[in-house]
Amino acid sequence: MGRKKNTVDLDVARGIAPGLVAKTKKRLVVASGSSHPALSQQVAEALGTEIVPTEHRTFASGEILTRFEVSIRGCDAFLIQSFGPPVNEWLMETLIMLDAAKRASAKRITVVAPYYPYSRQDKKGRGREPISARLVADLFKTAGADRVMSVDLHAAQIQGFFDGPVDHLFAKPVLLEYFERTLSADDRAKLTVVSPDTGRVRVADQWSDSLDAPLAIIHKRRDPNVANQVTVNEIVGHVAGRVCLLVDDMIDTGGTIVKAAQALKANGAERVIVAATHAVFSAPATERLQDDAIDEVVVTDTIPLPPEKQFPGLTILPIAPLLARAIHEVFEDGSVTSMFDGAA
Repeated sequence: MGRKKNTVDLDVARGIAPGLVAKTKKRLVVASGSSHPALSQQVAEALGTEIVPTEHRTFASGEILTRFEVSIRGCDAFLIQSFGPPVNEWLMETLIMLDAAKRASAKRITVVAPYYPYSRQDKKGRGREPISARLVADLFKTAGADRVMSVDLHAAQIQGFFDGPVDHLFAKPVLLEYFERTLSADDRAKLTVVSPDTGRVRVADQWSDSLDAPLAIIHKRRDPNVANQVTVNEIVGHVAGRVCLLVDDMIDTGGTIVKAAQALKANGAERVIVAATHAVFSAPATERLQDDAIDEVVVTDTIPLPPEKQFPGLTILPIAPLLARAIHEVFEDGSVTSMFDGAA
């Protein structure tokens, strides 16, 4: 029996170059690193698929090995890895998985990093410092990533560090829906959106517009020689008798947020609610965030939070639906920007 010939498309009249028409169709696959398997599973379920069977091994020497147990040749692969602690182990595993996917002939590989590693090292604050966020982008590219997807980058300029497309997603729709559903009419009438520092004013201003609430700004100073030490200087805006919504991209040790909340309460704020995308929660964040100055903390699950880091008054919102929709748009050559009213 003779081999079936490929169809030849010579329809140059329609402006199509002559060539062979293959029967191969695009195939989306979701691979998961070891850092946040629950999130990867939720994303896969939202997309209507399953996680690619993958072997993860750590040898006695500490070396990492990953191997895809099924063929991913020609696939559009989305590798989901969040970068909570231990960040360096997850980073190394991601690079090894990228190399494995590249050598397995995946057609396109996208790193889905809900929380981008080393994102706070996006510029030189002093002489002889590294720009580690750029280094991470170079590592992703060298290892085989064609595209990067992340949520609420610490600085938008990080998009320019990667030599390829970067999909910068925003958790604001997820958080905003929660507050629109849970804040009472009385709370909405007294609501003030607060930026914890001048660096987040633009984001807080967008929240202010969305919630039709006034904006306040906290001016702080940080000692460049002492990590995680913040001094609050003054509050710009009216907060007395108001329900204050503090918005930030991440909470690490909680020092900035707690100092801001204490300053708001000292200036007469009725309630203080904290909203953040990334719950890094390095010690002693869990203890600090239970301070009397904070009435509620709302975060997303871009980073896994073990039970010992959770506490009364903490609300964790799922980010998987947002990631799944963005992955679908990328795979279908759709528009990620349309998910955020043209802001992405």
